Amino acid sequence: MNKPFRIAMLGKQGAGKGTQCARISEKFSIPHISTGDMLRQAVKAGTEFGLKAAEYMERGDLVPDEVIIGTVVERLSESDALDRGYLLDGFPRTLAQAKALDTAIDGALKLVVNLDVATEIVLERLSSRRVCEGCGRTYSTSNPPTHGWTCDSCGGEVVQRADDKPEAISRRLALYDELTAPLIGWYDEKGILVTIEGSGDLDIVTSNIVQSIQSVVS
Repeated sequence: MNKPFRIAMLGKQGAGKGTQCARISEKFSIPHISTGDMLRQAVKAGTEFGLKAAEYMERGDLVPDEVIIGTVVERLSESDALDRGYLLDGFPRTLAQAKALDTAIDGALKLVVNLDVATEIVLERLSSRRVCEGCGRTYSTSNPPTHGWTCDSCGGEVVQRADDKPEAISRRLALYDELTAPLIGWYDEKGILVTIEGSGDLDIVTSNIVQSIQSVVS
C-alpha cells in the first residue's frame, strides 16, 4: 500500500481512540497526531499556546477553533504526514474545524472512523483513568502501575487528569453531543464514514478498523 493514509478517528472521550490510534499507527507506520497530546505538551511546557489552552481544558471545554486549527494544519505540512499520511485523533471536533481542514488541504480525509461506545461505559472508563505525567502511559484504578502510582515505563507520577474529574467529564460529553456528534452525519453524507463498535475486545476492535482502512487504501 503506497497511497497516503488520511484518516480521522471520532468517538466520545473515553471511547478508546488513543489506544486504537496507537495500534493503527504502529501497524501502518503512519503518524498518530493527537491534538490532546499536543495541547497537554504545550500546557506542560508553558508555551503561549499552552497557556491559552489550559484554562479551557481544565473546565472540560473545547479549545477554540482559532487556537487549534492552525496548529493542526501546520503539523500536517511536515514531511512524515506528507509522505505517509496521518491518523488524526481528537480533530476535527466541530463542523467548523472539519470545513477548515477541507479548505486547507485538498482531499484532507479519505476515511473517518466513528468508534461507537455507550455513554455509561465511557463514564466508567474516564472516572477510573489515570495517566503518567512523564510519558503519557494510561492506567486505571482497576489496572494500576506495579508499584504504587509510579509509572512502570518511565517512573513518572501517575495522576488523574483535571479533565477526567466528574465536572469536566460531564461538560466534555455534553460538548461532544452538541458539537462533535453532528460530524458523524456530515462525513456519512460524504461517503467516507465507517462506524465501529468500540466496547468489545481490543483486538477485535483493532481488526475491524484495520479491515476498514485496507478497503479504502488497498
